[in-house]
Amino acid sequence: MRVSRPAHRAVSVLCVSIALVACSGGLSAQSSHSTQVAQAPPPAAAATGAEGVLRALPDFSPLVEKYGPAVVNVEVVEKSQPANGGIPGLSPNDPFFDFFRRFGIPGPEQGPRGNQPPVRGAGSGFIVSPDGYILTNTHVVANADEVTVRLTDRREFPAKVIGADERTDVAVIKINATALPTVRLGDPTKIKPGQWVLAIGSPFGFENSATAGIISATSRSLPSDNYVPFIQTDVAVNPGNSGGPLFNMSGEVIGINSQIFSRTGGYMGVSFAIPIDVARNVEDQLIKSGHVVRGRIGVTIQDVNAQLAESFGLDRPRGALVSSVEKDGPAAKAGLQPGDVILSVNGHSIERYGELSGSIAAMKPGTDATLQVWRGGKQQPVTVKIAELKEQQQTAGNIPNGKPGSRQTDQATQLGLTVRQLEPQEREQAQTTGSLVVEDVTGPAAAAGVQPGDIILGINGKRVKTSKELQDAAKASGKNVALLIQREDAQIFVPLRIQ
Repeated sequence: MRVSRPAHRAVSVLCVSIALVACSGGLSAQSSHSTQVAQAPPPAAAATGAEGVLRALPDFSPLVEKYGPAVVNVEVVEKSQPANGGIPGLSPNDPFFDFFRRFGIPGPEQGPRGNQPPVRGAGSGFIVSPDGYILTNTHVVANADEVTVRLTDRREFPAKVIGADERTDVAVIKINATALPTVRLGDPTKIKPGQWVLAIGSPFGFENSATAGIISATSRSLPSDNYVPFIQTDVAVNPGNSGGPLFNMSGEVIGINSQIFSRTGGYMGVSFAIPIDVARNVEDQLIKSGHVVRGRIGVTIQDVNAQLAESFGLDRPRGALVSSVEKDGPAAKAGLQPGDVILSVNGHSIERYGELSGSIAAMKPGTDATLQVWRGGKQQPVTVKIAELKEQQQTAGNIPNGKPGSRQTDQATQLGLTVRQLEPQEREQAQTTGSLVVEDVTGPAAAAGVQPGDIILGINGKRVKTSKELQDAAKASGKNVALLIQREDAQIFVPLRIQ
């Protein structure tokens, strides 16, 4: 699992079972008493009421009995790593790794010449075809030297990693077997918050454990996973549940349990699953070609909050705000601009920015996408041709902070900004189209998180190149201002509230 940190961070749920933590809990029933004395109902009526409550609670036993055999335990022996400050015999994926590291507790002794013993991990998976294809998480089998699959009947098979996709955390492995039990796949687009769901997996190595809860939310975007509209649940998911299925009440798999939000490394009531339609698309591509092809249009986007919505004249927060457009990319050729708010793709509305990333990524390169874009207070269609997403490294120089020297500075007092003109060599170094760099911040700008060294590009979708244009644009704005800045190699709109 990814190492848990004190803040609310998403952590994966892969684990080596090295410790047993016993916990107990119970349910307490409370009854409210009226201030007036009322006659108790007859015993028969009370019994009928209790039976009604019991009938309303779901019984998952038929589901577990039927589809539990299709859920497998995935054991991994990782490739040897050189000694570099790690803990011998303990995987960095293990939640106890961070505990030992932070508190300086020595791990097992290293062998001769500093060789580390094999690092073992465990997760879950589920069989999707009778001939042995299994879905799991990428982080379960990442860096694996050996993968072993154990079925509920205690048979074990060596597994081959067919392919793994890091962006979605979906991996496909294969065992040589026939007539295997399989799961049924459902439609995650039909799920609703409040519906009952069931997870089956191997938390802390306890194989084929079933835990239940409800769907808390859908289409969740996580900071590091913009390509997956996660299903959020309150199902107890712990280290070892990674890669296991999430079932609906019809016995259909609607997701793959992947991450939790935790301050402790264990379950705290917030779990996330990858929708099965996303996983199935990845699975098909991995089996056919061993890699995943995704679409892109060449924009950087961010979410639209209430302040930004007001700044751009939207009726409410919705859509994906374009903060930068790649030069000569598909979006630039289609005429998209920073400050545009993308409201829909091919007729499907975009409520949050993560939905746009997933929609575009799922489209085939070379096809056309029709976007509904909010610009200048009105909606208009834009057609953009989808290109193929390829990993790229981008770098940009930094502007020296707070060293005006003999350079002239100006103040936009309404915003709380002190700015100066960029020198030509600074613009070239920063690879920017902006002309103003922030020297100091106070008031609204400081409260919004603007920093010295940020490059001012525009206000409310309008480009500014001089301090006078900056001040005039600020005066013409309302109480909410959307300030477009460049920080290192990223562009983002920052909402400022002017008092």
